Amino acid sequence: MQVIKELKNGKVMSKKIKGKLGKVKVFEEVLSDNYILINNWQSWGPTKVIPKDFKLNISKEFLEKARFSPNPNPELLLDYIVSDYFIATKDKLYGFLSSKIGHPYFLIKDGKIEGYIDYFEEEFEGYIETEPLVVLSGNIDMLLREYGELLRDYNKPQFKKWNPVGWSSWYYYFEKLTWNDVLKNLKLAKNYPFEVFQIDDSWQKDIGDWQPKENFPSLREMAETIKKFGFVPGIWLAPFSVSETSSIFKEHKDWLVKDDDGNPEVAYQNWGKNIYALDLSNPEVLDFIETLFKGLKDSGFEYFKIDFLFAGAIPGKRYQKVSPIRTYRLGMEKIRKTVNDNFILGCGAPLLPSIGYVDGMRIGPDTAPYYDSKIPDNLGPNAYSALRNTITRYFMNKKLWWNDPDCLLLRKTETNLTTNQKKMFAITAGMLDNMIFVSDDLELELDDFLIPAALKLRGGEYFVEGIMDKAFTIYTRNEKVGKVKFRICLETEKSEYYPDKDFLKGKK
Repeated sequence: MQVIKELKNGKVMSKKIKGKLGKVKVFEEVLSDNYILINNWQSWGPTKVIPKDFKLNISKEFLEKARFSPNPNPELLLDYIVSDYFIATKDKLYGFLSSKIGHPYFLIKDGKIEGYIDYFEEEFEGYIETEPLVVLSGNIDMLLREYGELLRDYNKPQFKKWNPVGWSSWYYYFEKLTWNDVLKNLKLAKNYPFEVFQIDDSWQKDIGDWQPKENFPSLREMAETIKKFGFVPGIWLAPFSVSETSSIFKEHKDWLVKDDDGNPEVAYQNWGKNIYALDLSNPEVLDFIETLFKGLKDSGFEYFKIDFLFAGAIPGKRYQKVSPIRTYRLGMEKIRKTVNDNFILGCGAPLLPSIGYVDGMRIGPDTAPYYDSKIPDNLGPNAYSALRNTITRYFMNKKLWWNDPDCLLLRKTETNLTTNQKKMFAITAGMLDNMIFVSDDLELELDDFLIPAALKLRGGEYFVEGIMDKAFTIYTRNEKVGKVKFRICLETEKSEYYPDKDFLKGKK
C-alpha cells in the first residue's frame, strides 16, 4: 500500500486495484505483543482484549445456527483470530477508516497481523481506491480516541444532536408484550424523565410482515396513544429480515439473497425459524423499504430501532453483482432518506458501513437481568458483556453516532442483578454520555435513583484509561458534577467513584 497521508504518530495508506478481487491482502506486520484488542463487525460482537494464542470455543453447530451474525466469513472463526475494522496492541493500532464497498478485517496468522479487504463477487473494470488503512503508534488509550477522530473526520457523519432518554418494552416483556402492558406503562412513565416510549419486538404479525398482530391496534393508534401521553413514539423492526413463515417469503422469493444453487440463503436462525435476507440491490426491494418506512412515519412514529441489520450485508447471489456492503448501504440510505429527520437507532448492525445513516448505535450485545464475567460472548445475553463493550467502544460516541449501551435494568425483583452491578452500568453509561433507556415493568419497585444519577453525569467530556488492563478508569467533566473519576474492575465488580460517594447513594 502507498502512504497517502503522514500523521504525527503514524500514516494512512491506500492503493489502487481493479478486477474481480475477492479477498485482497493489503497489509502484514509481525505481532510482537502477547495481548491484542480485537473488534467484531457488528453491534452485538465483542471489542475485548485476548491473548495472541486465544482459541475461540465455537462449534460448527453454533455457526450453522448463527450463520452470518458473527462474521460475513464465519468459517474463518474456526481457524483464526479475526478482528474486523481495527486491531490493536498496547502501543500500536491498525484500523481501516471506512467500509463503503468492501469488508475490511484482520487475521492473526503465523505470528503476524494480516490485513484484508473482501470485495466478494463484485468486479471492477476500472481502478478503485481501497478502504484507507491507518497505522498509529503510541499509548493505546490515546490511540483509540485518535482513531475515533480519524473515523469522524474521514466519514463526516451527520446525526441528530439529541441524545435521547426513554423506555423500551423488550427486557421485561420480550415477545409476550400486550397492548394492555403498553397502556399500563404509558401511565406510569410520566413519573420518569423519559422522552421516548418505544415498543419492541412482539407487535408485528411476523418478521417481514410489518403489520400489527390481532391484539394490537393500528400503527396510527399506537403512535397517537403514545403521543397523547407526551412521549416520542418509538417502534422496533428488523427491516432487512424475512422469516420462512412470512407472506413475503411465500410470495417474493425473488426478493431474497440466494445461495450458489439459486435457493434463498439462510441469514440466521431466530424466533425458532430460518430467517432470510432481503436483496437490497433489487429496485423492487428498495421500493418496499421506502413504502414500509413512509407508512410508519406517516402513522406518527418518530424513533426507529432497526435491528438484525447485518442480514442486509450477508454474502450471496443478488440481483446486481455488487458487494453486500455496497447493497447494505443502499438499504440504509433508503431508510435514512425516507424517515428524514427522525431518529434511527441501529442494532445488530455492521459498524463502519452504517456511519452516516444512523443517529444512535447499539455498541454491545444484549444485556440481561444477570451478570457473569465467566460466560463466553457467544453464549447469549449478559450484562457483563454489555458493560464491557460500553467501555471498549466508548471512542465511537459523539463522533460517529450516539452510543446505545443497551437498557438499564433497575427492577429489584425478578432479577439476579445486584444494586452494585446496576450502579456500575448506570454510572458508566452516564459518564460516557450514552443514550439512557430503561426496560422494566414500571409497576415493579426499581433502583430508580440511578436514572437521575446517570443523567446528571451526561453531557461532558470523557476519557477511558486502561483499555488493555483488567481495570478501567473513566474520567468525565461537566457543569453539573465538575470533574469525576470512576475506577471499575468488571471481573471483581469493585468500583470507586471520586470525589462524591453520596452521589451514588441517591442523596444528591
